[in-house]
Amino acid sequence: MKDKALRAKQPARKPSTAGDGERIAKVLARAGLCSRRDAERWISEGRIAVNGRVLTSPALNVGPRDRITVDGEPLPVRERTRLWLFYKPRGLVTTARDPEGRKTVFEALPEEVPRVVAVGRLDINTEGLLLLTNDGGLARILELPATGWLRRYRVRAHGRVDQATLDGLKDGVAIDGILYGGVEATIDRVQGSNIWLVVGLREGKNREVKNVLGHLGLVTNRLIRISYGPFQLGDLREGEVHEIRGKVLRDQLGAKLARAARADFEAPVRAPPAARAESAPPAHTRHAHRRR
Repeated sequence: MKDKALRAKQPARKPSTAGDGERIAKVLARAGLCSRRDAERWISEGRIAVNGRVLTSPALNVGPRDRITVDGEPLPVRERTRLWLFYKPRGLVTTARDPEGRKTVFEALPEEVPRVVAVGRLDINTEGLLLLTNDGGLARILELPATGWLRRYRVRAHGRVDQATLDGLKDGVAIDGILYGGVEATIDRVQGSNIWLVVGLREGKNREVKNVLGHLGLVTNRLIRISYGPFQLGDLREGEVHEIRGKVLRDQLGAKLARAARADFEAPVRAPPAARAESAPPAHTRHAHRRR
């Protein structure tokens, strides 16, 4: 009893100083629990504690000795960096939780897929290749325009356009005060009053393809992402998920991107829960990464 009383009086250990460790939001994202933006929101909601102290600000660095909890549960041990290809169907939102109650991408994933975050987003009516990873640090790096990965789309649009006009998009275009970077677009085929295009871009601004084509008088009525950097949709069918093998992932990323993302290819792979459907998941997993 005396020892317990002494331990209770001991102050919680201070987190790492500003010059050490990594920002708490980055650590949470790297664990695959959420995006950095969601991590900051969780902190404002009082869900994150470090060494027993509930955080009120994300302006904190933590180190390997700091004890981090989410909703009172310890931060999961980091596992090997993994990546999945998912054929996102139309009608799903790529978000942690939808205020309108629409079905999310994460609710549609097979049970064997662990907690994951999406690399960027696809609009609700956009289908095709969506990259998913258990490593928030990797997701962040692959989303950055500076990474330079080309994203290609097959687009069906109503209207007419010639190749010379499409070639003019290579130098970028300003629309309603928004500057869009260079866009590669080629005509695939004409189908009645519609035209099929293959469009490539490197920035991925919100609704970029639809806005740029709309600027040319085209109305997009189907949008399918077919590749993201070196990863291809291939013969993946709607709703299917395919994991990229570790060696392939490492080779495709290359040493530079792997270092920037601090990817870990040596850590173990955590086995999926044996009876996930029979019991409620811990509070810190009840978000977009798990089924509801």
